Order: sequence, then C-alpha cells, then structure tokens
Amino acid sequence: MSDRLSVFKTYKLYVGGKFPRSESGRVYEVTDSKGNWLANAPQSSRKDARDAVVAARKAFGGWAGATAYNRGQVLYRVAEMLEGRKAQFVREVADAEGLSKSKAAEQVDATIDRWVWYAGWTDKIAQVVGGGNPVAGPYFNLSSPEPTGVVAVLAPQDSSFLGLVSVVAPVIATGNTAIVVASEKSPLPALSLGEVLATSDVPGGVVNVLSGRTAEIATPLAAHQDVNAIDLAGADDVLAKELEIAAADNLKRVLRPQPVDYAETPGIDRMTAFLETKTVWHPTGSLGASGSSY
Repeated sequence: MSDRLSVFKTYKLYVGGKFPRSESGRVYEVTDSKGNWLANAPQSSRKDARDAVVAARKAFGGWAGATAYNRGQVLYRVAEMLEGRKAQFVREVADAEGLSKSKAAEQVDATIDRWVWYAGWTDKIAQVVGGGNPVAGPYFNLSSPEPTGVVAVLAPQDSSFLGLVSVVAPVIATGNTAIVVASEKSPLPALSLGEVLATSDVPGGVVNVLSGRTAEIATPLAAHQDVNAIDLAGADDVLAKELEIAAADNLKRVLRPQPVDYAETPGIDRMTAFLETKTVWHPTGSLGASGSSY
C-alpha cells in the first residue's frame, strides 16, 4: 500500500512563452463527461486577453519573417513532442469527450497527423495561391501570399484536441500569430498543448492559449484594434453575430462558424482565410539593340 499523496496538475495559461495564472486570480472547475471533477482551469480576464495580443504582436515580425521551410521544421518539431506525450493527451481527450481510451487514442493520432499535414504545407501554399500573372507589357507581375497578422481563434467547443489543432495549425503555418480561446467546457488539452509549444521551437508569443468563459475573453479580442482577424469556430450563433459586429470596427477578417467534420482531410481554406495577396510589378528591361526583353 502506497503512502504517497496524489500530485494534482496545475493548469496555467500560456502567454508570451510563459505560464501565468489568470490576472484576476479566478479559476473554474472542469469536469468530465459524467460530471466528475478533473481540474481547476484559469478563468482569463480581459486583461489576460490584452496581454496575449501584446505578446502575439511582438512575436509576429520574427515569425512572419522566418522562411516557410523553417516554419515547417518548427511545426514538425511540435508533432514530435506531441507524439512523446501521447498518453497524456489520450487521457485528457477521453475525459473531455467521454470517449473510450481506444477512441481517444484514434483522435490523438489523427490530431498529430493533422499537425504534420499543416507542417508540410508551409512551403507549398505560396505556389498554390501565388505565382506570375500574364500582363500586356514589358513587366513581371508577381502575386505572393503574406500573413494577415494577429489572429484570434475561438477553438471548437466539442472537439477538444483534433478541432483545436485544425483551427490553430493553419493560422501559424502561414506566418500569423494566434491568441487561442480554448473550449470553455474542455480546456485541458489546449492548456497542455501550450506546454508542448513551450518545449518545442515555436517562439514565445506565436501561440497564446487562454481558458475561461468564451464570451468574456472573445469580446475584447473582437473589438481590439491590434487584432487583424478572428476565427469564430467556437462561437454559437448569438455570440458570433455580436463578435462579427465588434470586429467590423477595424475591418478585421472574420471566418464565420460553419459545420465542420474535423475527421475529414481539410482543404486549404483555413490557410487562405488569413492570408493577404501582395502583387508586385517589375519592368523586365531591354536586351540589346533589338529591343527584345526577358
């Protein structure tokens, strides 16, 4: 018989590469599908949301300026770390979604595969959505995608891990930085993802994870003048409408909530949703006396 005391895990926010408690000091109880207590999660405040925006903006220049190949390497490293902590995520997903261990393991495997899938897209998306444009004149006309900026992401409420990664990975794969509002009822996999990101090569501030009441955190993010876009995947119809109105104040890009089967192979829509297109004209110049150009 063991005399050891149980060591309960303390879940914290992930902001700017660090693990703060909520600025307000509040927590709320997280329970499993049967109502059994699992943990106390931080209940983020508006101040926490503003701090996350500052961290995301600070990290944006370096992350957007990294080569696409480098971003792919960094994201693949995250997948490696997820693989190493698979048992923990299986337990958390099983508790969060009321799944058997075998079904939860399938979800976690699919989630890691999804992360690898997006890691492979980092240096390929530009070739799909950019390129040379035909023009009538002695010019090169080139279009290339660029990240939108700081993106607030409301994680799906019911898909605590696969859905979470399916909305976060495409945002950062394309060079944006993210403030993630975890599932209100099942935030633990998202908070654990923050621990994985901290021990991988993702620079602090590229992904910031907040837990708490979705409406309370999302409202200041939607109205924030330094947030460039918002993904409303985890908002219900009423909240989505309110946030869309708030987001219009600084012309944020808004990805409206829509029915999604996260088990299906995603297209590129979530990557292109937060990309801008830069088009450059450049004179071709003249070659020799004949006047021909290249």
